[in-house]
Amino acid sequence: MKIVFMGTPDFAVPSLEALTARHEVVGVVTAPDKPRNRMQFTPTPAAVAAAAHGIPVYKPETLKNGAIEPILDELSPDAIVVVAYGKILPRYVLNCGKYGCVNVHGSLLPEYRGAAPMQRAIMDGVPEIGVTVMQMDEGLDTGDMLLRGSLPLDPDADFEWVHDNLAKLGADLLIRALDGLEAGTLIPQKQDDSRSTYAAKITKEECLLDFAQPAKKLHDKIRALSPFPLAYAYLNGKLIKIIRTKTAGLPSPAEPGTVIGCASDGVTVACGEGALLITDLLPEGKRRMPAADFIRGRGVAVGDKFTPAP
Repeated sequence: MKIVFMGTPDFAVPSLEALTARHEVVGVVTAPDKPRNRMQFTPTPAAVAAAAHGIPVYKPETLKNGAIEPILDELSPDAIVVVAYGKILPRYVLNCGKYGCVNVHGSLLPEYRGAAPMQRAIMDGVPEIGVTVMQMDEGLDTGDMLLRGSLPLDPDADFEWVHDNLAKLGADLLIRALDGLEAGTLIPQKQDDSRSTYAAKITKEECLLDFAQPAKKLHDKIRALSPFPLAYAYLNGKLIKIIRTKTAGLPSPAEPGTVIGCASDGVTVACGEGALLITDLLPEGKRRMPAADFIRGRGVAVGDKFTPAP
């Protein structure tokens, strides 16, 4: 099968690598290079992977007004595979090829349609995560489902673990779905729109922690935002980004945000319900470190308080 691949971030790379081993990838469409400084530009992970396989790469600023239609006409793919491309696809792209556009989406649709399905699922503390391979239409992740796969989610797993494991699972499902489309053995399934939820893009404002919330809710937010962009709060007027935590479950009469313990395993903070053990953090202007190192450097002490503002 001749494939045009559309994708940008690291999440797309396992799918592209799997495709090159099984199908003829005739072109990769990705985002333009990002400026590193005034003289250097950084290509996307998908562009780097494509170049390693000698696949032509296209980096349009826009898809509007038929911007890549001549390219698609020339490449004449049987299908377009879309993995985290990050832009709305116009109709001329969606209708290209015998099999149209096949998308790998990082959730068990119809739940978590939208830009940040993996992070939102972790924030909600779900016990199971998954990937859906779907036939794209003009809606937001509303197309017919071709295959779904799931993994159990450990209550301490962070976004990095989820991202890497779902990228691998998505690549495997994608190959199975394309094989099924070619063989005519797949039966697409309509999504139940009544069960749909929306996974909005993560904003900087959401990354701010409110320790009046329960420890479990804070823990789920922190792991959903780790290793990037990272949840944060202020301690003694300085911004602290929090990388890894555990729920301590300790009842405390202290006001939420108050440091109630400093030990070799980390910094314990009172929450609206229970307590949170911070094990790894990133102090303002410093490197990432175990919380125990921060304690030894006298960056925090019992009685200090995490606040939502400096």
